[in-house]
Amino acid sequence: MNTTTKTQREFHLKSRPEGVPGKDNFELVEAEMPEPGTNQFLVQNEWLSVDPYMRGRMREGESYAEPFQIGEPMEGGCVGKVIQSNNDEFREGDYVLGNQGWREFWVSDGQGVQRIDPELDGVEIQNHLSVLGLTGMTAYVGLLEIGKLNEGETVFVSAASGAVGSIVCQIAKVKNCRVIGSAGSSMKIEWLKDVAGIDEAFNYHDTNDVSAKLKELCPDGIDVYFDNVGGDHLKGAIDNMNQNGRIVCCGAISGYNDKQPRPGPNNLFKIIGKRLRVEGFIVRDHYDLQEKFVKDMGGWIRAGKIIWEETVTQGLNNTPEAFIKLFNGDKMGKALVKV
Repeated sequence: MNTTTKTQREFHLKSRPEGVPGKDNFELVEAEMPEPGTNQFLVQNEWLSVDPYMRGRMREGESYAEPFQIGEPMEGGCVGKVIQSNNDEFREGDYVLGNQGWREFWVSDGQGVQRIDPELDGVEIQNHLSVLGLTGMTAYVGLLEIGKLNEGETVFVSAASGAVGSIVCQIAKVKNCRVIGSAGSSMKIEWLKDVAGIDEAFNYHDTNDVSAKLKELCPDGIDVYFDNVGGDHLKGAIDNMNQNGRIVCCGAISGYNDKQPRPGPNNLFKIIGKRLRVEGFIVRDHYDLQEKFVKDMGGWIRAGKIIWEETVTQGLNNTPEAFIKLFNGDKMGKALVKV
């Protein structure tokens, strides 16, 4: 599509999913081509991010992010190129990071938009949606700021091969910690041990008792648990936490598609006796750490200490498929769409 076209394609939420989302919950529509006004600029998206948190925004009700509205454009992380500008701060040819995904074009006055370097050593532009973006920063903030990680501790990470979990694992190894991870396939287990270099990993499909498996792999207990799953993983971690351990609550993907909330862990009383600290967090509350994160992560990347995977889906029209795959275990690392 060229810039003289008066329409663009964008995805709307057609209906609210019940259980696992399907393609029929989304609608690809043609909308009026946006035009930049005073102090605005026009961006053509090149990369989109799909993330598990978006599932929560497809429900009505109270949450930390506004729900998507039926018949309205969806949104999410994106990287694009400025192709027309009436703004002195953003020039034609600049690459920017924004949150107007699931579409081809968007306009902005610069609020909430970050200019990125397309030639940064060791990374490509889409990496600003993964290891150098909110994904990497979520891992960084959660483990170091919320988890208060100390060198040499034992760390358990659920969904350890995922976009956030895989970076958490490697930051913990940078800090000379013993790291145990869970994932859902033998391929992911091999990657965690052979590529990410963690100490132990297990396939949660192969065990009926996560607590017993953690007791076997963590005979000296767990100091920090980075929770991306909830459910039986959270219960198992609580059983095996050391005194004054920290549980970092980042996600609970095991229950995102439940039609009815499932019962919580039945061992929460152990939080008291073990003096555990359990804390949830939202990364956008910690933008004051962004400069430090970029400096530290950039250094680790240049030193070869951080490796990441990206699962790329081609074409805007396949964005719903890329999103749905988040819940069936078909992807490695960060899920991205190349527009």
